[in-house]
Amino acid sequence: MKGWMRAGGLLFLLLWISGCMYPNELRKENQLASGEYVLVVQNAIDQYKAKTGVLPIKNSEETTPLYEKYPIDFKKLKGPYLSSVPANAFENGGTALYVLVDVETKPTVKMMDLISFQQTVELQKAVDDYKAKKGGELPLGDAAAPGFHSIDFAKLNRKPADVHSVYSPNVRLSYLLHDSGTVTIDYAPEIMRLIDKKQLQTKLTKEEDLRALLVQESYFVPARSLAYRWINGQPTPITAP
Repeated sequence: MKGWMRAGGLLFLLLWISGCMYPNELRKENQLASGEYVLVVQNAIDQYKAKTGVLPIKNSEETTPLYEKYPIDFKKLKGPYLSSVPANAFENGGTALYVLVDVETKPTVKMMDLISFQQTVELQKAVDDYKAKKGGELPLGDAAAPGFHSIDFAKLNRKPADVHSVYSPNVRLSYLLHDSGTVTIDYAPEIMRLIDKKQLQTKLTKEEDLRALLVQESYFVPARSLAYRWINGQPTPITAP
């Protein structure tokens, strides 16, 4: 988790330095999953890999979280493979970070919503400040899962907060606070929605990471998340990467 927090801090710093505290008009436009953008970038990725034998990705640490580990390096694609960076990409002032998943088997282009990411990093800072001032105490709310609680925003002197889901319109997701002090977004409601929709209840194993369902069914990876397992008939967050 330390590596995740370090990576999150670096990305947040890049956002701040770049002035990407996004205006509302960009937020509305860039939150929309653009299949056309993804297809164009996927084609460029496939061509680059076929010609060079490697993937055009930026360096990351071994401890970087799974869905943040392989950000696409558009500098390597521009020109012979890609005429322009997608309008909604972070590199073009947008709110999507383009990443790759399944790099070992079938490298696939997805996006990570930087608004959700940024909001969670800001909340993480508030929790870290509280923890430092309170001698290690955390602003824990109600128990949500083994090792996880809701956040008591009153202890932080903040209004209760949540984030827009990139998977369903008009759905907001809550935050979870792990006993280690790590803040995550709770994707359990969206995962359960897919499980119900596809009637997967009897087909799931305890070993699989249920976040993969969200990735398979959309253009977005779940920002600031930990793995989920199928436990006692519910998608349950765990501390595994």
